[in-house]
Amino acid sequence: MTEKQKARVHVLIEGRVQGVFFRAHTRDEARLRGLKGWVRNLPDGRVEALFEGDKEALTGMLAWCQIGPRYAYVDDVRVEWQLYQGDLGDFRIVY
Repeated sequence: MTEKQKARVHVLIEGRVQGVFFRAHTRDEARLRGLKGWVRNLPDGRVEALFEGDKEALTGMLAWCQIGPRYAYVDDVRVEWQLYQGDLGDFRIVY
């Protein structure tokens, strides 16, 4: 795998995304896809995440973020693609 196939993506997710285990499911989905990064709740009710890894895995993760886990309702997903940096550890929940 070359770095041309890797990327980083910053995501802001709006909707009913807190209190429905969105962060835990995001962590599990990211790890299944071999992604690195983090996810956290924001004070305004959104969820923020930073994913890094294979572009194909990132595309699948973004599709999952549009739906989220059971009981979540996603209104909007804002996506900012960034250059791969390779400086992130395992995927984790940030508090």
